Amino acid sequence: MSHLNYNHLYYFWMVCKQGSVTKAADALFLTPQTVTGQIKSLEERMDGKLTKRNGRSIEPTELGQLIYKYADRMFGLSYEMLDIVNYSQRSNLLFEVGVADALSKRLVSKVLMNAVPEDNSIHLRCIESTHELLLEQLSQHKLDMILSDCPVDSSQSPGLFSKKLGEVNMSFFTFTPMTKPCFPNVLEKTKLLIPGNRSAMGRKVLQWFDRQGIQPNILGEFDDVALMKAFAQYHSDVIFLAPSVYISEVKNDRNLQLIGQVDELKEEYYVIFAERMIQHPAVKNVCDTDLSVLLG
Repeated sequence: MSHLNYNHLYYFWMVCKQGSVTKAADALFLTPQTVTGQIKSLEERMDGKLTKRNGRSIEPTELGQLIYKYADRMFGLSYEMLDIVNYSQRSNLLFEVGVADALSKRLVSKVLMNAVPEDNSIHLRCIESTHELLLEQLSQHKLDMILSDCPVDSSQSPGLFSKKLGEVNMSFFTFTPMTKPCFPNVLEKTKLLIPGNRSAMGRKVLQWFDRQGIQPNILGEFDDVALMKAFAQYHSDVIFLAPSVYISEVKNDRNLQLIGQVDELKEEYYVIFAERMIQHPAVKNVCDTDLSVLLG
């Protein structure tokens, strides 16, 4: 059997990963014609068709699925090798973290501070986006780790793992002075700001409203809790939902008022990473993090 051209195999692997020749070509900084030509050469080498069109997407044929399975293991190992070499040789290790925009940035910052060693040997780079987009980037080896509000489904994202760091209770706050508001009835009478329904907490709070028989007066939904808090500061007569750790700010900010704490609503914190990243020292530190200690 003649030698296998691994460039051809890599281009085929990227097309399967990206779901289209155009996206793969963009990721590889090549033209779609070049990528198509390389895959045709691989098909000649394998004596069979490797891809087929499904609507606007490209997916592997039965033969292509077999080859993709081995290619995925091969290139996954190559990324793992490069990462481990970098860990052992670089004095200032780049650590790229994806942060789900629904999470409290105060708590995320505490988790990340716990991950960075005192000798500053890790260079931190944070990227904020939705859970779904961050998972896509992690699967493409563009991120080292994700902090999110929900775990990964390993059956849908093979090779990715998640660990729960902990959870925090949620409370309703306002920057508008209220005299002894009747909770939770006040949630029907006052405009509300809540997390967007794309987030896990957004879905939880809507379910909680239903269970309580509350007809909420929702003014806005926000994917970013920091933006929601900022909006509440400059918009009169609104109540917003945030982690109960904000209670500590009530003592320091006379304008911030606690309306009511909801023990049934808990925001969960998960770390998500590829199996190869378990060797990364910062990932180890995050996995060992006890969120309850940080909150204390």
